[in-house]
Amino acid sequence: MPVRVGGTRGVSVLNIVLWIVQVLLAAEFLYSAYLLFAGGHTERTFEQIGLGQWLRHTTGVLEAAGAIGLLIPGLTALAALGLAAVMVGASATELFILDNGSATLPLILLVVSLAVAVLRRDELTALLGRVRRR
Repeated sequence: MPVRVGGTRGVSVLNIVLWIVQVLLAAEFLYSAYLLFAGGHTERTFEQIGLGQWLRHTTGVLEAAGAIGLLIPGLTALAALGLAAVMVGASATELFILDNGSATLPLILLVVSLAVAVLRRDELTALLGRVRRR
């Protein structure tokens, strides 16, 4: 049974910790999206990938949308799964495509995003249930 703050109808400590993690994760992804839109070294990185600057902009949109989704109750698990998928691509790119790439940050963000998705899976189940009923 989760430890609760404020009695039996209070908020669980796990829920509080998850919200803190979600806010920090959202801030990181919003900052990353900002850097992707601002250009600079990210333009050179995406030139090295060889797929064009459209991928940089698409990644920025996905990261910004995922960051916002992390802050909307009921969408957090779906947003976390989407961000985890983006980080799979980022990790693979860092490991196999970029010269001197470092997959450390994308892998950390991947693990944290997956943890949020797993711990918020009840929200994802509820969302899928609503979609199926339609």
